[in-house]
Amino acid sequence: MRYLTIALTKGRLARKTIELLEEIGISCEEINDKDTRKLVFTDENNKIKIFMSKGPDVPTFVEYGAADIGVVGKDTILEEERNVYEVLDLGFGKCRMCVCGPESAMEYLQKNQLIRVATKYPKIAKEYFYNKKNQTVEIIKMNGSIELAPIVGLSEVIVDIVETGSTLRENGLTVLEEILPLSARVIVNPVSMKMEYERISALIMDIKEAINRRQQQ
Repeated sequence: MRYLTIALTKGRLARKTIELLEEIGISCEEINDKDTRKLVFTDENNKIKIFMSKGPDVPTFVEYGAADIGVVGKDTILEEERNVYEVLDLGFGKCRMCVCGPESAMEYLQKNQLIRVATKYPKIAKEYFYNKKNQTVEIIKMNGSIELAPIVGLSEVIVDIVETGSTLRENGLTVLEEILPLSARVIVNPVSMKMEYERISALIMDIKEAINRRQQQ
C-alpha cells in the first residue's frame, strides 16, 4: 500500500488539523516533538505522510501530486486558482475577506469611482470589483502591512482578511464591505481522488464525523 501524503498550512491551521487527525487515530507524535528537524512525518500504521508548508504552496503541492490532500484557507484556494478538488469545510480558521478603509472611503464604493485598492489578494480583489461590483479599480499588490496603504495615501481602500477587526480600529479603519466568509478547507488532487478514492473518502468521512462529534459536545 502506498502512502497518502497530506500537506498542512504552517501555524494555527496545522495545529488545529493535527488535533483532528489525532482524534481519528492518525499518529502525530513526530510532529509534536518541538526539537525535531524533520520535514516529513510518517505514520507507518496508517501509511500516511504529513508535511507542512506556507499556505500559498499547499495548493501547488496538491495540484502537482506531491501531496494527495491539503489543508488550506479558502482565501488561498481562490487566490492560487489551482486544479484541485475542494471537498470539505473544516469549520475552523474562520475569518472574512473584506474591503476596508476609513469611513470616508464608503462614498467611493457607493459611487463606483475609480480608486486604488491595495491587497495581498489581487485575484480575489479583481473578481470582486470587476465582476461583482462592476467597478473599475487600480489594484496594487502588496506583501506587508496592508493597513498602511490608506493611512499614507497609497490607496483609498484595502482588501484583506479580517478576524476581529482590532488592527483596523487601532489604525482608524473599518470594514466597508464583506466579500466572502473564509475558513480552512480540505483539498484533494484530482488524480489521487480517482486512484485512491476509497482511502481518501474514508479519511474525509472520519474527519467529518470528528467535526460533528465536536459540534455536539
